[in-house]
Amino acid sequence: MEQLVIRDADVVDGSGEPSYRADVVIDGGRIVSIVEEAAAAGCQRPRAMRELDAEGLVLSPGFVDMHAHSDLALLRDPDHSAKAAQGVTLEVLGQDGLSYAPVDDRTLAEVRSAIAGWNGSGDDIDFDWRSVGEYLDRLDRGIAVNAAYLIPQGTVRALAVGWENREATPAELDHMRRLVAEGMAQGAVGLSSGLTYTPGMYAPDAELTELCRVVAEYGGYYCPHHRSYGAGALEAYAEMVALTREAGCPLHLAHATMNFGVNKGRAPELLALLDKALAAGADISLDTYPYTPGSTTLAAMLPSWANEGGPAAALARLSDDETADRIRHHLEAVGSDGCHGVPIEWDTIEISGVTDPALTDFVGRTVQESAAARGESPWTTARRLLVTDRLGTTILQHVGHEENVRTIMRHPVHTGGSDGILQGTKPHPRAYGTFPHYLGHYVRELGVLSLEECVAHLTARPAARLRLPDRGLVREGYRADVVLFDPRTVAAGSTFEDPRRLPTGIPHVLIDGRFVIEDGRRTDVLAGRSVRNAPQ
Repeated sequence: MEQLVIRDADVVDGSGEPSYRADVVIDGGRIVSIVEEAAAAGCQRPRAMRELDAEGLVLSPGFVDMHAHSDLALLRDPDHSAKAAQGVTLEVLGQDGLSYAPVDDRTLAEVRSAIAGWNGSGDDIDFDWRSVGEYLDRLDRGIAVNAAYLIPQGTVRALAVGWENREATPAELDHMRRLVAEGMAQGAVGLSSGLTYTPGMYAPDAELTELCRVVAEYGGYYCPHHRSYGAGALEAYAEMVALTREAGCPLHLAHATMNFGVNKGRAPELLALLDKALAAGADISLDTYPYTPGSTTLAAMLPSWANEGGPAAALARLSDDETADRIRHHLEAVGSDGCHGVPIEWDTIEISGVTDPALTDFVGRTVQESAAARGESPWTTARRLLVTDRLGTTILQHVGHEENVRTIMRHPVHTGGSDGILQGTKPHPRAYGTFPHYLGHYVRELGVLSLEECVAHLTARPAARLRLPDRGLVREGYRADVVLFDPRTVAAGSTFEDPRRLPTGIPHVLIDGRFVIEDGRRTDVLAGRSVRNAPQ
């Protein structure tokens, strides 16, 4: 007798085709049988050791978070309800060019400092890995949801070149190629970049192209946070399209937004650029989160020259009055590359988290508001935060446009990615709400996407990008990574005021056929493992 039969579910199978009513049988971590209602009328219905009545619920493949920052959270927090409760069964880590493998002792310490705002300091983590393969092995000890990994190009450059703004030598470029090849052979699914973050931003296109050639040899894809989402955004997108076409490498555009006032209403121009490339044979996909504000670290706003040399060098510059005034001028008058070429507007920069508890009064207020309350300039406030918090301050950046968000999510190559930072007192609600927000707000309330379309965006399309032959669809023989949700009530619980509230309307989530969420509650099951690239 089979392990589990889910009865009378409305199956939205990830293909984009209309839903159908069926009994779905699960055994051995796989979907072993799907008996549609019409077929069930003429034959004996399947039986199992356990039966789950899914009347009124949609059964779909588990959601794939194509842009996650859970690199340490999966190790730190076995519960991980932030993602499990959303119906996420697979996250893609190693984003934006900075993560924790491959490293040596020096670069591990530097990276931990540089992205403490994303992932915490890591003082509570045993960093018993150095290579990509060792990190994936660590995940395989048991995690809440499955995880795939992108090799972070900035970390690779830090290891081979350092944090300096210079071209790599031929020997250093060879070293980077080897590191990428090793990481891909060990199971990474591709390469990420953070081209507004140091040191990845110092790489010229020729260097990135060479690394992408290696990725393509292993069947992976390139996932850039490209050089601008503000002034010059369209040029930055075009640069990535041309670069990957030259390298023969598939392209996945991370958090593909058009932000800041200069890009209001310009999403159709981006999609026209992509459609032209797709028509010419390019292999392109993208992800977005269904919100207008962005989220990153306050230090990311600094001009690249201020971050050159790594976190310690940046703090030294900020502590020097003359240099700090140069930084202020670049931020407020010139438009730093860290702020996407747009002069910073301090009333759009909301502090979402600090690592120093003494600074918690700043959280939930914009830099402009905190500065006014203290009778000082916004730069004085921002500089105090950067130095005292050792660059660990996280922010929400209120620079997005709703019409751009809706336009981009309708595109056929669109997928979902939370870009969720789980650190801070008031993180962006996308970390806890992205997937139910798509289903509740943009499907049920606004009708921007049909339910079948939206599920395809969140399941089969990302699985295809990741080249996963047995995930992303409800099919016999596929892995039983599935979610059951109520289309009438599913919604993000998280808000900007209360960002860690869990969603509603998602009573059951299974990974490998095991209940991770059951009757709306997190179980103690750790069914997640690494999902590794299968080299071509």
